Formats: sequence, structure tokens, C-alpha cells
Amino acid sequence: MATVALRRLLPYSRTRGSLLPILDSYLLREMAWPFVGAFFAYYIFWSLNIFVLSAQYIINQHVPFFLALRFVVLRSPQAIPMAFPFASLMAAMLAMGRLMGDNELNAMRTSGIHIVRIAATPLAFGFAMFLVTYAMNEYVAPPSIDLSTRSFYQMIYHSDSLPFETQFFRKDPDTGNTFYVTQVGPDGKTLYGVQIFKPGRTGPWNETLQARTAVISGSNLVLKDVIDTRFNADGYVVGQQHVNSVTIGLPIQETAAQFLSTVNNDPWAMTSKQLALHVHAMEAQGIGGVTLGNMEFTLANKLAWPFACFIAVLVAVPLAIRFGKRGRMLGMALSILAFFIYFVLTSAASAFGTSGAMNTYLAAWLPNIIMGIAGVTLLRLEER
Repeated sequence: MATVALRRLLPYSRTRGSLLPILDSYLLREMAWPFVGAFFAYYIFWSLNIFVLSAQYIINQHVPFFLALRFVVLRSPQAIPMAFPFASLMAAMLAMGRLMGDNELNAMRTSGIHIVRIAATPLAFGFAMFLVTYAMNEYVAPPSIDLSTRSFYQMIYHSDSLPFETQFFRKDPDTGNTFYVTQVGPDGKTLYGVQIFKPGRTGPWNETLQARTAVISGSNLVLKDVIDTRFNADGYVVGQQHVNSVTIGLPIQETAAQFLSTVNNDPWAMTSKQLALHVHAMEAQGIGGVTLGNMEFTLANKLAWPFACFIAVLVAVPLAIRFGKRGRMLGMALSILAFFIYFVLTSAASAFGTSGAMNTYLAAWLPNIIMGIAGVTLLRLEER
């Protein structure tokens, strides 16, 4: 009877009022609540951990409670790249494990539904979560983390206003000018140790401006006590002069606060485009080593970590089919173990990639490649 009933779950049958086949709707409903529960469990654990770390400032430095709470709340989007893959892994493992434990998967397969067809819905869910994670990591997390970082410095400095980070690179995408600032004054407008690199047509740059101090005035940066150096197409110095004052425009449509914001210095607070410009600026200045490696690794992970949502489901489905009859606790244990293995692989890849022992972008994707191959192999074994 179960076999006859489950024939109705074939791909082209649809529920009333739904564009999805019955099989897809059923599997997605099974995954929904485990996903939500795992997501909030990870998020709450991560946020509590950050709050405990900030508690020392509340106790020892008498930081206002709500200032510390604002720091924690604004920092929580940093957990997005790992919260979504963990939730996707747990959802697929528990949902498919439950279906296997109740012999529903066996009934589906004996009804003529191929294992790949059954796995297609969870995999589509994982891919959808990849897109959501990437979008949130690009457009939600950066501005939130920027405000959180500045709130943290506000806690440290006991300031009534949000302070600005020091020592940052900026690149104006319209003019190609690259700004480097050593330190920002307390007023948020006076800069010290400023260097500006103007790009050349045939080389990295054809002019550099070095100033001891600079002041932001409206949409312009006024440099004082400037050394202006010019280069030819071969990169040799062709002239150098001392100038009392030089005025140069800030990146278009940016206020002083936007220009000095930590969003342009903290890789977690940058979008992929901003971080790529930052990496190119560092390469142009000959800055390499671990500093550049960390930036490149973070840039690669802007895509690699969200894609782990799909990889997590690819690994979870065959594991759940194989071990689902042994109960939910084993499913949760396997999920945590698989996530731990992925975390260890990510840490090892980071060490190799940032040190230059391995190509940075290959290192960032290596955990996905290894876990993906394992998932495909397990799925093919179940297919047979």
C-alpha cells in the first residue's frame, strides 16, 4: 500500500495551489524547521560568545550595557557565512534521516523514484541558501560590522562619538587614485602621513604625493607640506618638487565619514568589489606577505564560504540515507562532526594560503573541493 500511495509523489504531481511537485514540497517542509532551529541555535551561541568577551569591558571599564549590546548585535552578521552552511547541513541530515528512519525513503525508491531525484530537492535548497548567504554577506554584513567595529573602539576610548580606524588604504574607482593614511586626528578631519598614488597609462603610477598632514574640507582633501614626485613610463623618477599645498578631490559622492570609515580597512566590513580594489592597491604598492595573503583569502571566502551551503547538503544527504535508521541523535552528531571537519580544513587551508605555500584562492576553495568530492562519492555509492 505504501508503494502504491507513494507513486503519487512522482515529479509531475503537484499539490493543490502549489507550483511545486508533491515530493519537493514534502521534502522542503521536512527541512524547514530543522534549518530554522539550527540557524538560531548557532546564531545565539555565537552572539553569546561575543557578549561574554565584551563583558570584561562592562565590568572592568564600566562600559554602558547597551553600548556593549549594540556592539554584539551589530557584530552578529559576521556569523552569516558559517551559520547558513551549518543550518543547511543540520536540516538535510535531520530531515533525510527522519525519512530514512521511518522507511519513507525506501518506499519512494521502490516506487520508482531515483535517488538522484530525491536528492535534487535538498541540493536545490542548498543552492538557494548559497545565494541568500552570499547576498547577505555582501550587502547586510559589511555596514553592520563597520558600525560594530567603531562601537568597539568607542567602548575602548570611552568616546561619545564613533571613532575612525587608522592606517588604511583607499582607492577611488573613478580616478584610480590610491590614498594611504597613517593616522587620523581626534577631530576626524585632520590626517597625518598621507600618500596619494596617481595611476599612469603605461605603469602602476606616474605621480605620487606625500604630505605630513592633510585636512578634509568638504569634498576635497587639502594636503600641506607636500613632496610631489613624477615618474616616466619606465618607472624612473623624472622630477620632484616641494609644494606648500595641494587640493585633491575625495572619491565622488563620499562624505568625510564615508572616506574614513572602517568599512574601507576591515576586510569583514568590505564588499567583494571594495576588497578586490584594496588587494589590487596593495599589490601595486608592492605590499605582500601575510598581510596581502589574509586579504586575498578573505576575498576568496566571500564566495567560498556561502557555497558551503550547497556542499553541506551534498555531504548530508548520503550520510543521512546511510545512517538515518540509527536515530536523530546520530544525525546531529554526524552534522557536528562534518562541520568540525570542514572548520579544520578551512583553518589548515588558511595557514597554507596566507603564508604563500599554496595559491590563496585554491586554498580558500580546497575545503569545498574535498568535502564536495566526498559527498559525490557517497551519493554514487548510495545510488548503486
